[in-house]
Amino acid sequence: MPRTPRRRNIAPPREDVLAAVMGTVAERGLDGLTMAGLGREVGMSSGHLLYYFRTKDELLLQTLEWSEARLGTERRALLAGPGTARERLDACIALYVTDGHRDPHWTLRLEVWNRSQDADDDARARARQAAIEDAWQGDLTELLTDGIAAGEFRTVGAGRTATRLRALMDGFSVHVTVGIPGTGRQQVLDQLRTYVDETLTPPGAGTPAADVAPGF
Repeated sequence: MPRTPRRRNIAPPREDVLAAVMGTVAERGLDGLTMAGLGREVGMSSGHLLYYFRTKDELLLQTLEWSEARLGTERRALLAGPGTARERLDACIALYVTDGHRDPHWTLRLEVWNRSQDADDDARARARQAAIEDAWQGDLTELLTDGIAAGEFRTVGAGRTATRLRALMDGFSVHVTVGIPGTGRQQVLDQLRTYVDETLTPPGAGTPAADVAPGF
């Protein structure tokens, strides 16, 4: 009798695994993400997951890269879309800032940052993290440069201003993601809108009165 072919353990597409990681973090937080539990969800053993991703750190970094790539697609569409430079900048800020407490993308981002402090010196991993930051920096700098050239923004150092804006977005987003009392997404957006008004409004155009939400 012919032998029955042995069933192969076919791994699901990489994107399915990364989406499952993000879904688990959204539903149960990082404490709920285990290799065994993830394996059950995607139909793989934890050993096979480690075969493909090597370490949990690598799995988390690849998931962050995947999530950032999706945001990058949205960001580029916003930058190429209609509207003034200020409207596109506001849209990019809204895309960058955390959605709220335990936002899975920001939860993952903070975890990757934290793990990189204690990890062995891995130049490639650090370069990949830097690439995420550089993509935002480059696009924001280009948008500010365009707005300055069109006369919508005052003449400032575009790169320096983009760096400061990202630092503000990072700091505020951390507060909201970890749940510091008195902070929220709308408060963050109000603060950032005020910063952009004060920093980029051209001379003579007038700066709207600051209306800072309580809690900051």
